[in-house]
Amino acid sequence: MRMKRILLLALLAPAALGAAVITTHRFSTAAPKSGLAGNGITDIARSGGHLWLGTGNGLSRLDLATGQFSSFAPTQGLGHGSVSALWAHGDTVIVATATDTVTSADPAPLPKGTGISFSFDSGATWRRSPQPGPTPIQNLTYDIAVFAGTVWITSYGGGVLKSPDWGASWVEAAPDTFNFDPYGKYNHRGFSAAAGGGALWIGTAEGINKSTDNGATWRNLTHVSQPEPISGNFVVALGCQHAGGRDIVWGATWVAEGETEYNAVSRSLDGGLTWKSFLRDEKAHNFAFDDSVVYVAADKGLFVSYDLGENWYLYPPMRDARDGDRVLGTEAYSAYALAGTLWAGMADGLARTSDNGFTWDIYRAFTPTGRGGEKRTYAYPNPFSPMRQNQIGGDGYVRFQYNTRTAARVTVKVFDFAMELVATVIDGEYRIGPSECAEIWNGRNDYGDLVANGAYFYSIEIENDGTYWGKVLIIN
Repeated sequence: MRMKRILLLALLAPAALGAAVITTHRFSTAAPKSGLAGNGITDIARSGGHLWLGTGNGLSRLDLATGQFSSFAPTQGLGHGSVSALWAHGDTVIVATATDTVTSADPAPLPKGTGISFSFDSGATWRRSPQPGPTPIQNLTYDIAVFAGTVWITSYGGGVLKSPDWGASWVEAAPDTFNFDPYGKYNHRGFSAAAGGGALWIGTAEGINKSTDNGATWRNLTHVSQPEPISGNFVVALGCQHAGGRDIVWGATWVAEGETEYNAVSRSLDGGLTWKSFLRDEKAHNFAFDDSVVYVAADKGLFVSYDLGENWYLYPPMRDARDGDRVLGTEAYSAYALAGTLWAGMADGLARTSDNGFTWDIYRAFTPTGRGGEKRTYAYPNPFSPMRQNQIGGDGYVRFQYNTRTAARVTVKVFDFAMELVATVIDGEYRIGPSECAEIWNGRNDYGDLVANGAYFYSIEIENDGTYWGKVLIIN
């Protein structure tokens, strides 16, 4: 599940907020697993020599010195589900998790916050509290910021909350002068948070809120409150940039309700007094900065600007320089940049470049084939929708994962349920070995037509090894 998906749903009735109940988890019971936890990289943060990655399947940590990934799950002290928010600085890491659930009143899946986890020693030990608020249903934390020693979280139905004691207790914190009421007030439904330029910034379903005194007073900035306003009142991401001696604020400002609103990226050079909007009609998800360079992770991909937004460039599809593997799909969820190195969190893995996108290294989570009782091949995603998943240039793609034990030529074919040939994916292509390999298929037959819904078999013929079979279900 991708928790950065933003939905405005009817909220459950509010109740009183109680103090958090703290539980402690330590490394001595369960060390983190090796490898990347998941391929949907929704958040990226850095602390010291570690890059922290929020995924749809838990939290991962990359040791920048060794290049090794390790992953954290409920066994190590995190809540169940996806990472919905992430913050890191020094040895401190704060992680919010969430999942989908159902209720007896509404059988449709609803988002559910599964807790806030703190580590003060780079992941060696964790302290976790349940999701603060009256109920975890439709109360999940989308963002975390720390300002003047206070932890702030924006939690949709749970509203905007703050903790002066690093998660031991939580306090309701409406970003205006009204009584706290996320059930009735859009400005109390928090989605984004950032600290920078001597101010705390909170994005809600009704604009941007600024405080310079840690929430004692607020200034509310909306699409209709200023002559040069933000593009839309639904603020799903905020970023603070310091470049050229200036503090610059960025917002991913989507359409809320107003007829004149539009999706875009909004920027302020004067502390929120005036705004200018860029990338009109783009749905942005996150920001990254490398001095004066601005990166925007958006539905169409990863954008970069070298002049504070006046001109933008879209990175082309990312392909691994080592083996030609490419990122499938265009959606970019997150980014992190420092000293010329850019990390991009995509729906289909993590990508890294140190030469401005000329070459990329791609990292992906997968289950190794032919080991630990696993079959020699499997397909993912499965079921697969060519019209919805892993979209590039109008085509969607499924991967056929397998391994070679020695260097060999490989042929991959797809057959229908009657075992008639549908498509030849590759024919006698050379693959190195021993190695994990993946071939991609766009769900089309050899005539270029999309295949009908149903079950399909595929064969992987490996020279001097054998032929291995798998099955994929096509659903459009």
